[in-house]
Amino acid sequence: MVSRPRTQPEPSAAGCPPPAWARSPAAGQTLEETAFLAGAGLAVLHPIARDPHPVGTLWRQRLALAAAAGLAKLAGRTEDAETLRDHWYLRRPGDDPGPAGRLLAAWRALATPAACDWRRLPALLELGADPALEAVVAFASSRREGEGPVAAAAGVAAESLRLRPDSRPLALWLADAVLAERLGWPAPVPLLAAHVGRADLRLGGAVAVAGGSGEAWAIACYRAYARAAITAADLHADLGRRAARLLAVAPKLRGRHADAIVARLLEEDALGATAGGPGSDRAQRRLFDRLVALGGVRELTGRATFRLYGL
Repeated sequence: MVSRPRTQPEPSAAGCPPPAWARSPAAGQTLEETAFLAGAGLAVLHPIARDPHPVGTLWRQRLALAAAAGLAKLAGRTEDAETLRDHWYLRRPGDDPGPAGRLLAAWRALATPAACDWRRLPALLELGADPALEAVVAFASSRREGEGPVAAAAGVAAESLRLRPDSRPLALWLADAVLAERLGWPAPVPLLAAHVGRADLRLGGAVAVAGGSGEAWAIACYRAYARAAITAADLHADLGRRAARLLAVAPKLRGRHADAIVARLLEEDALGATAGGPGSDRAQRRLFDRLVALGGVRELTGRATFRLYGL
């Protein structure tokens, strides 16, 4: 049998693992300590965020899912990451994914190169375009240079919480967008929303920004970004290993659409064997079953029907 030519990318290069001392949950109590930990975590994350490998898209989507689940919890909603994934991938074209699903859409949009077109914010976050929102966006635009990246993100979030206290998502979305611009990343990385709590956000809302942010809020942001960076680096390492396994078994697959599906699996959080993909539903189901048997992908739902597959 003639071998099918390989058309897949090489595995993603492994990044430097975070140091053990940066993982201590009790580490960092003062402003200087938390700033140091945040800087260390973001230094580890920097080459990962700039890596053009396709798995970076999948990585950002997984982080967007975690961010949306965190925001749903903050809002008192019951949707977890698995439920949000179901709502997103199993909806029919034109279906409303629901309030939490629309949050997921906003964070998936954040994690794209076009995210910093902040004119999209009213539609993405379902906000009225009023003078307060314009002032928040103008303030965020003014923080593209000057103070440190995390300090700038914290300041923007605090000002957003002050001017638009009705929208916590707006503050956290802008913080990650400003951080990415200050660090020169090609696309933002959803970080802050999954790692701040209600008490932290109350600190931010109480700050009247005047060229900076209050110390308690700054410490909360530094600590959250330190945790988020370590978590994101670990996730990328895990996805890199899974992607390498998928690419290793890909030559064993048959079918003319196999390469296209493998390429999509490297970039997409989840795929279903449904109409709309390359090949018939039956052929896709056989391919996904083969990939699961080879250890190239996982079935993500644990269900016998309406299954979703991914790294």
